[in-house]
Amino acid sequence: MKWLGGIAAVLVVLGVGAYVFRDALLLEFVGYMARQRTPVGPTVEIDWDRPDLATAPSRGPDRQPNIVLIVADDLGWNDLTVNGGGVAGGTVPTPHIDSIAEQGIQFVNGYSANGTCAPSRAAIMSGRYPTRFGFEFTPTPPGMLQVVSRLSRRPGPVSTLTYFDEVEDTLDYDQKGMPADEISLAETLKDAGYHTVHIGKWHLGRSNGMAPHDQGFDESLLMHSGMYLPEDDPNVVNSKQDFDPIDRFLWKGLLHAASFNGGDAFKPRGYLTDYYTEEAVKVIDANQDRPFFLYLAHWAPHTPLQATREDYDALAHIEDHRLRVYAAMIRALDRGVGQVLDALKERGLDDNTLVMFTSDNGGAHYIGLPRVNEPYRGWKISFFEGGIHVPFFMRWPGKIVPGIQADAPVHHFDLYATAAAAAGAPLPSDRKMDGVNLLPYASSTPEGVTVYMAAPHEKLFWRGGHYQVVIADGWKLQRAERPDKVWLFNLDEDPTEQTNVAEAHPEQVTRLSAMIDAHNAEQKVSAWPAQVESPITIDKTLAEPFEEGDEYVYWPN
Repeated sequence: MKWLGGIAAVLVVLGVGAYVFRDALLLEFVGYMARQRTPVGPTVEIDWDRPDLATAPSRGPDRQPNIVLIVADDLGWNDLTVNGGGVAGGTVPTPHIDSIAEQGIQFVNGYSANGTCAPSRAAIMSGRYPTRFGFEFTPTPPGMLQVVSRLSRRPGPVSTLTYFDEVEDTLDYDQKGMPADEISLAETLKDAGYHTVHIGKWHLGRSNGMAPHDQGFDESLLMHSGMYLPEDDPNVVNSKQDFDPIDRFLWKGLLHAASFNGGDAFKPRGYLTDYYTEEAVKVIDANQDRPFFLYLAHWAPHTPLQATREDYDALAHIEDHRLRVYAAMIRALDRGVGQVLDALKERGLDDNTLVMFTSDNGGAHYIGLPRVNEPYRGWKISFFEGGIHVPFFMRWPGKIVPGIQADAPVHHFDLYATAAAAAGAPLPSDRKMDGVNLLPYASSTPEGVTVYMAAPHEKLFWRGGHYQVVIADGWKLQRAERPDKVWLFNLDEDPTEQTNVAEAHPEQVTRLSAMIDAHNAEQKVSAWPAQVESPITIDKTLAEPFEEGDEYVYWPN
């Protein structure tokens, strides 16, 4: 019977090993399933559509302007040098992105529609609060919430990320998005005679008429997954954050993949940021003889942190490896924006093109870099200014006076109304549109001044489950159920939210809370439920210890 004892001992060892390495085994399974779900074929060269020159409109003064919308992902306020900041103490200049602000208008109080990416993109594409059509939370790939919650074991005074097993979610990932009956910005511009092209991230659904090529884009080069290059590519430098469960999931769950107009996944030609840039330049070349709308939705500098070796080597003065990789990603993003701007100039399109630039939200705490949103508090996955106060620039030579800084709060959905106005396209009339055309604020002002403009919006709102915010009359109220707390800030006197004055101004808390309640009464219930809640520290990165007394808010998703 000794052999039975031997088998038992082996089983015990295997069981102990499986328990000890349970997270690693779980992540290996995540990677296996990702590869099974998405076979990735060889690189496909895109043959971008060109107009029939016999019927193409002339380049005369009456031709509609081209519209280029560039959206970065998780770009921090302090990642750009335009306002005297910049990565690594300003030693990584961003001259090309800066030039959009310097040669046009910078809305210094530009706001994203949400603290995370997908609802913000829904606002940009719809011109409306995404909660008007039930888009409240960010869709996540299959299994991500369960796996990330299991990996989240951060010590501290409050619980870590919690997955709600009892919450039933009947929609697949591809079914969570902007409903097909929303009239996208691409549809509005296409109806006005534009050729419409999308490149990069979408995150607004891929089925039931929600994919970009079903939502008004004539052509769509989709970010099918999210690796900038394969992890073992000789031209890539990687930075992994073992303290971040989201990062650990992404390294296993993502692939280096693109697709075109709903076709099969294929391998992009090189580093993702450079690839999108190169294809955007080709789009400009193909469409120089007709009005076009280009939505260039970069993934950078979202995790996983991956840089080209060339960009990494160019920043040898940065000693911290993680910061250096991140800075190299910013360098690639800025270089790409410059190549797009150069392509417009080289083809004589510069003076007849409205270029708009923003980020979907602020920089993330989970990359472990503390200065990305300075001087603002908070991060992506919060409604503090660090999460929603984003770069917001527009440039249109001859139409927008260069060097303007406008101070009133503006919002992502204003991009829709502004682009439609530039194109001479009517806004949808059968629904409530929330955006405002910002061009009047940018065309009648002396060069190089700050515009203390009349506010385009009396109030602005944000909502993510129980966590809700309003800005009105210079006041900002944040309220949450977990923790049961309100934060009130006078942004005119305290733009970086240092002092909570809720107890000193109960009348403002009451007034602003009533505004949130009235706004909520006009919104729809989310089309899918939140399945997790995570405590987000306001003043610390995820790499720092969570201690008693740290401010935090639970973020549902």
